[in-house]
Amino acid sequence: MPTLSVSACLPEDVSDAVLIGRVWRPAPVDGPAVVAVRNGEVFDITRAAPTTADLFDRDDALSIARNAEGERLGTVQDLLQATLDGKPGALRLLAPCDVQAVKACGVTFAVSLLERVIEEQAGGDASRAQEVRDTINKLIGADLSKIQLGSESAAKLKAELERRDAWSQYMEVDIGPDAEVFSKSQPMSSVGFGADVGLYPTSKWNNPEPEIVLAVNALGEIVGATLGNDVNLRDIEGRSALLLGKAKDNNSSCSIGPFVRLFDERFTLDTVRSASLSLRIDGADDGFVLEGVSHMSEISRDPADLVSQTHGKHHQYPDGFMLFLGTMFSPIKDRDTAGGGFTHHLGDVVTISTPSLGALVNTVKLSTEIEPWKFGVRALYGNLAKRGVI
Repeated sequence: MPTLSVSACLPEDVSDAVLIGRVWRPAPVDGPAVVAVRNGEVFDITRAAPTTADLFDRDDALSIARNAEGERLGTVQDLLQATLDGKPGALRLLAPCDVQAVKACGVTFAVSLLERVIEEQAGGDASRAQEVRDTINKLIGADLSKIQLGSESAAKLKAELERRDAWSQYMEVDIGPDAEVFSKSQPMSSVGFGADVGLYPTSKWNNPEPEIVLAVNALGEIVGATLGNDVNLRDIEGRSALLLGKAKDNNSSCSIGPFVRLFDERFTLDTVRSASLSLRIDGADDGFVLEGVSHMSEISRDPADLVSQTHGKHHQYPDGFMLFLGTMFSPIKDRDTAGGGFTHHLGDVVTISTPSLGALVNTVKLSTEIEPWKFGVRALYGNLAKRGVI
């Protein structure tokens, strides 16, 4: 298994990037802190912004990130290495969000649409995936990425697929007028860089979902972006879309990080729109390697549209939210059996990366064997109050 240097986990232009994160500070603080990275150094700015949600709501967020007084905690490379080493009692990186809602968009790429339809048609049975894939490709006979959402041509395609008894609820949210937006995880439950990610124990067909995640404040303004792994249980969701909650929201099933990069003159939403997202999976027990690339230019809905479908007069988020933009990556490379496609093995190391945001690295375990989630919103505010921060 290749060793990834911690410098490769940072943006390629890290000296110009405005990076905001959260760390767990050991005793005597014994709690989370909001940090900013400046010239390769990490500074605790919690007294200026007790939570990242507070920071993202401020008009002067960039100035606070760049200039607010804060305690120096060491170099960012040492922080990343300590997080990967996982030594008890050491400073470590957390997910860069805290009290924000964690939302996710599904089926925003044509490739992922086909795989969701395959899961549905196969009833969550991985052994039927290739057969169903071949049948669906023959039936559709069109490049869905070229279909304009909500258009007359989309309506005609829907009518034709319904006539062939091939229409799917997943196609509705890909080429219909309304996006799929669901609650991925609870505030404070996301894990970050270097953490273990969890699989529900009964799942036998699952995969990572590498995505860009937008940081959106209480006004619905997109203030930055980071990386995410929307851990996906293909068999459970494939049995029924009504099992989406069980398939998506489990202990450590949501990973975000390593840092939120705030938008500025060098990094904008257009950077996100043109980004390419790389995924690498390294098997710990079988030497399996899988690599893939997703291009945000192929997304079926613009990121700003996805935000407007999440936030507006129809729904407010007073603490802001993190929004997963969806993935085009549904790995189908055979791993255990011919035609069986991909599924995780315990111990897999998942690396999601893009040059402007760095890399998010996690190890796969069972959600029942990972340390339980115990530090929630009440614990956060109790800790901050005890420290005199709020």
